[in-house]
Amino acid sequence: MADGFSDQFRLSITEALSKQLYAALARLEPAPLTRENLDALAPQAEKLGLPSMAGVYQLFRQEPGEERQLTYVGKADEPLPERLGNHLYKLSGREGISIEEMSFKCLFVEEDLSSVSPEKMLIKEHLKTGKVVWNNRGFGNNDPGRNRDRTKIKANHFDLAFPVDLSRKVKGQTPGVQSLHSVLWEIKRGIPFLFRFKPSAAFKAKMVTVPDVEMTVDEAFRFVAQHLDEKWQICALLGWVIMYDDGPSTYPSARRYYRPDGVTDQVPETKKPGKNDADDEDNDEVDDSDE
Repeated sequence: MADGFSDQFRLSITEALSKQLYAALARLEPAPLTRENLDALAPQAEKLGLPSMAGVYQLFRQEPGEERQLTYVGKADEPLPERLGNHLYKLSGREGISIEEMSFKCLFVEEDLSSVSPEKMLIKEHLKTGKVVWNNRGFGNNDPGRNRDRTKIKANHFDLAFPVDLSRKVKGQTPGVQSLHSVLWEIKRGIPFLFRFKPSAAFKAKMVTVPDVEMTVDEAFRFVAQHLDEKWQICALLGWVIMYDDGPSTYPSARRYYRPDGVTDQVPETKKPGKNDADDEDNDEVDDSDE
């Protein structure tokens, strides 16, 4: 208890860091989330003589006729351009959103702040005056792995609002005769979202004729499904696509199945968000279990 000549002083390092990071980002102007702007970050870091390109960042979205809105706060232990590039890649393959609506700010953080979770400090500061739209909604996830394929998605999940765009064109397809294995890898490389499939020696031996037309993702999967054995299926989940020899089993978060006998749509199942089941926003697992 304080008296006339003494009191207690408690130093909060995390609070000081939080306010400084918040203020430093507030001084910056958002830039369009483009490859050109991301490529400019590495020379900037080199000019500053930084030992690494780790840091924190903010993503903003401005829909036509609306005010710009803070959508996501994150940190990058890997180089910032790489982390932001992952977001650019992800957002470019989603329904209901245009990459032209997106912008970003970022700070290179020279000191190692990973242990104090700088993005959580920034989120806390922002929540004092408003909200951050996509945090704790699964936006930060890449490939959560095979075990999460059968997870029932939360009703406020990012993937439910902005599912992968099956109507976009597949880039880099080669027409003519080639193995089904090659076709699958060309599809995987030609779409801006995850396509995870189980390899099979039969795919290398099976030759197919790819039509000389530019196919959409949906058309490409329909084409592949026609050449699969009946045990195989392609399943379009909300946030990624998988192909396994587990047909005709179903997945709670699936929206469409491509099978040798045809295409079937499904309404994804959802669950209510809960306090104890927050998404792992920094899950950077990649597509490494099957390919």
